[in-house]
Amino acid sequence: MNIISVEGLSFRYNSVEVLSNISFSVNAGDYIGLVGPNGSGKTTLIKIILGLLKQKKGNISLFGVDPGNFKEWYRVGYLPQRTLFNPYFPAIVKEIVSLGLFSKKRFSKGADKPNEILINEAIRLMDVSDIKNKLIGELSGGQQQRVLVARAIVNEPDLLILDEPTTALDPETREKFFHTLRELNRNRNITIIFITHDIGSIGKYASKLLYLDKRIIFYGSFEDFCSSKDMESYFGEFAQHLICHRHD
Repeated sequence: MNIISVEGLSFRYNSVEVLSNISFSVNAGDYIGLVGPNGSGKTTLIKIILGLLKQKKGNISLFGVDPGNFKEWYRVGYLPQRTLFNPYFPAIVKEIVSLGLFSKKRFSKGADKPNEILINEAIRLMDVSDIKNKLIGELSGGQQQRVLVARAIVNEPDLLILDEPTTALDPETREKFFHTLRELNRNRNITIIFITHDIGSIGKYASKLLYLDKRIIFYGSFEDFCSSKDMESYFGEFAQHLICHRHD
C-alpha cells in the first residue's frame, strides 16, 4: 500500500527552483532516510506532502488522498526542525506529550486511563520518564527534543516524519534514539521518514535512502547506494567510501 505518492513535482520560491520533477512513493512499513545538503529541498518536500505548501506542478497523495483534502491527521506524527521553548513556558513534560492526542479528539472526557497509558508509553519509549513532571523550559535541548518526539508518537501514527531530530542529542542518546525508531518501524509497522544530513548513521537503520538535491539523485537501499557507480561519480570515490565505511 502506498502511504505517499509523488509524481512530477516541481516547486519554486518566487523564481528560484527548489524541487525539479520529483517522483517517488513510500510504502507502508518503509523507513526512509531523506538526505541531502542544505538547501536541497528536503523540508520543502515534506511541507508539500503535509499540505503546508501547495505545489504548482505535479501530483501528491497521502494515504491515497490529496493533502488538501486529507482529514485523518491523527495518522501522521510530525516533528519539524527544532524549536526552543521559552524557559518560563508553563507546561510540564507530561502535558506537552499529551498534546499529541488532540488530533484524534481523545480528550473529550479528559485524560482518562487509555490516554494515560498512551502518554506513559510514549514517555517511556523516549526515555524521559524521570523528567515527566518537569517544566519543558527547564530541560536541555536534547531532552526537549525527546519530549517532542514522544508527542509525535503518542497518537500511535501510521506515518512518522522527523526533520533533523537528532541535532541536539549527544552520541549515546542519538544511538538509543535510532534503535527506538527502528523498533517502532519493525514491531509497530510505523512508516518513518527521517530527514538528516548524516547518511552514514541513518544508513544503518533505514530500509531506503532518498538523496535529494533539488532533484532525486538516488532512491534505494543503502547497500545499492554504496555500490552505485553513479553515486561514486556524484560524491567521488573517497567520499562515498567514507560515508559507507561509517555503516560498518
